[in-house]
Amino acid sequence: MHLTQALRVKAREDFEFMSTHDLLRVCNVSTRFLTETGQINAVEDISFTVRDGETFGIVGESGSGKSVTAHTIMGLIESPGRITSGEIWYRDSALADAVGVDESNGAFVNLVELDAETRRALRGPSFGMIFQDPMSSMDPSVTVGEQIAQAVEAQRRASTNPRSVSTRTQQYGLMRFVVDSLIPHRGYVSTESKQRAIELLDMAGIPDPTERAEAYPHEFSGGMLQRAMIAQALAGEPDVLVADEPTTALDVTIQAQILSLLSEIQAETDMSVILITHNLGVIARMCDRVGVMYAGEIVERGSLADIFEDAVHPYTKGLLGSVPDIDTPGARLEPVAGSVPSLVDEEMGERCYFADRCPKAMEACLDPPPEFDADTGTVLEDDTENRHGVKCVLAQRGYDPDASVSISNANSNSDGDIDSDDSKNTSADNTKDIFNPIKNVIKTISSETNANANADADADADADANPSSKTPSGEGEP
Repeated sequence: MHLTQALRVKAREDFEFMSTHDLLRVCNVSTRFLTETGQINAVEDISFTVRDGETFGIVGESGSGKSVTAHTIMGLIESPGRITSGEIWYRDSALADAVGVDESNGAFVNLVELDAETRRALRGPSFGMIFQDPMSSMDPSVTVGEQIAQAVEAQRRASTNPRSVSTRTQQYGLMRFVVDSLIPHRGYVSTESKQRAIELLDMAGIPDPTERAEAYPHEFSGGMLQRAMIAQALAGEPDVLVADEPTTALDVTIQAQILSLLSEIQAETDMSVILITHNLGVIARMCDRVGVMYAGEIVERGSLADIFEDAVHPYTKGLLGSVPDIDTPGARLEPVAGSVPSLVDEEMGERCYFADRCPKAMEACLDPPPEFDADTGTVLEDDTENRHGVKCVLAQRGYDPDASVSISNANSNSDGDIDSDDSKNTSADNTKDIFNPIKNVIKTISSETNANANADADADADADANPSSKTPSGEGEP
């Protein structure tokens, strides 16, 4: 896919005029889940920044760690998961003053160091999220309008004590909510919040918002429910909107409408967006910069031009090669062989995680690669200029066929044994192995069928040779 094709539906002529001020800095963050199976390295040492008013996209296969990244930023990681290392810096001068951060950090606050109550208080006015499945994210027993109005009301009550170090809605607890819900004329949600909910539904493009506000989630179509989720996420007018697969399970027409809606809202509110998807077409249409994620790592990041025109990592090239090219519709697609490896710590090993699927794996891939500057080949220690970064030795040296190796998949060989450096065990050949059990079953069935057919033929031949054994036609048993 060429960049000109990718940008046909993306009108961002003012890209150069975008703010260069960072709003969010994710620095070397790792998230682990301690399970009975073992330690799951869901997010591994990722770093990226999000600027004011821009859309940063995270793309990759299912199981790459995209959603865990979103939950990490939102502070939604629950036991047995935890953030084990790294920093998430968020720019907010009022919050910085409230928690008393070091002046050397300016207006940036490390969210990882904040207590749970303060993190929860930031969800709404600072961070909003659109979840993958709106049907499972909404209460089926409460009308859509009421749920959005509750979010508006919570933010309205919290605004009386903005940026408090304690949770800003603690004064209104569960007991008071139950009392207000049961006693007539004493509801939790005010008339103003209900009216605001209707306005948000209207902003989200839902027809007849006053009437639809009284409907339940199951009475909405998939596209309308996704719009309602967007309206709910905007209830607190967040600075950063995390959209986790916002177009999943929607047809292409509705997808286009949802993406257009997000673009319009972003233009009106000037909020920043972190867009998570596996669809490169969505990335090309919506995003300003991109991070390509694989096995918990961001293996390549840069601008749209860097990713679509000058990709370096074989995985990025594989994703691009699996997308149809509208200029050459007859061209054969080249899918990435294999699948995302297990993220269990004992099975991952210390090497490039893509090596077992990479057609250009070399001996140097047996060591974990640092992040290189794709333009100069130098190691990026502290990238403050948002360069084109890539975790692959190919950024520093060319592919050497003489140094090529074929690495066993970590799922079947946790030691990462090296096979011979010939081409007979490439990742493409390894994928054929998964069909061997099926082929064996087919061969077994075919053999049994042939044996039965031969047995029937032999029985017929014996019957022909001994006519007396046959029952004369038309005669019954004695």
